[in-house]
Amino acid sequence: MADTSARTLRLLSLLQTHRYWPGTELAERLDVSARTLRRDIDRLRDLGYPVDARPGVDGGYQLAAGAALPPLVVDDDEAVALTVCLQAGSQGAVDGLAEPSIRALAKVVTVLPTRLRRRVDALRAMTVSTGWTVPLADVDPAVLTDLAMACRAEERLRFTYTAAGNAATDREVEPHRLVSLGRRWYLVAYDLTRHGWRSFRVDRITGSLPTGARFRPRDLPAPDAATFVRNGIGSLRPSYEVSAEIEAPADLVRSRIGRWCTVTALPDNRTRIDLTADELHWPLLALGAVGAEFRVLSPAVLVDRVQEWGARFTRAAEHR
Repeated sequence: MADTSARTLRLLSLLQTHRYWPGTELAERLDVSARTLRRDIDRLRDLGYPVDARPGVDGGYQLAAGAALPPLVVDDDEAVALTVCLQAGSQGAVDGLAEPSIRALAKVVTVLPTRLRRRVDALRAMTVSTGWTVPLADVDPAVLTDLAMACRAEERLRFTYTAAGNAATDREVEPHRLVSLGRRWYLVAYDLTRHGWRSFRVDRITGSLPTGARFRPRDLPAPDAATFVRNGIGSLRPSYEVSAEIEAPADLVRSRIGRWCTVTALPDNRTRIDLTADELHWPLLALGAVGAEFRVLSPAVLVDRVQEWGARFTRAAEHR
């Protein structure tokens, strides 16, 4: 639905110039078929936009002159999805789309009903995007916009937070910003319960409730909210220093996996690689991708993992 709504907004943006658009040109601009274009035109008409049509081979469409534009009819989830997608585009998630995304985002806000406009505008202003769009499947859009409204209003919040170990605690916080990072949404806030800055995964927040109490913003102990979240995540993740010797020349190793590790040439056409990893699956995949014999130097746990994978692959080969 988000793709259809975004395309409908793009169509509305083109028609708002009030110029006459040949159907073929309009379909080409939107990268859709003539049949899909007709459905989108009908959708605009159903929403109350008066679109005149000229039939025939050279036919086309034009928004009626002097027409008063009604609010765009989308539900809360669609409005949040559009805002998130366009926000990501405005932050440079796709080359060349930053400026168009900013213009489209501004137009989306102006044609939304007043209630949605306030919530979406708060989400737009209070979100620090790191580029790529973050999935919304695990996040309640209503919670997301509630948090954004509290950030903008500088209003204390109470909610229940479920930690990684499934322990639920009641928190009262001073919300600062929302951050979309990796595949997660985070709320950066000063935790009045723990007396310190914290980042909370939004998918673990339930029962958010504004308290009505305003607060004076505190200084965040980081250059920005995204950096604060990154630093916090990094301190929680285990880090492995991986070293291995590969029975292959350095040029071959460098061409296949050099972008992920430091490659050092050794005598007798052997190569040493060194890298840092947060988990051990992809170093194993990288070593396998070289297609040569190798020996793990460290860490010891990676040797165990190689044995585990080797046994699994051997069993798979036996059952062919």
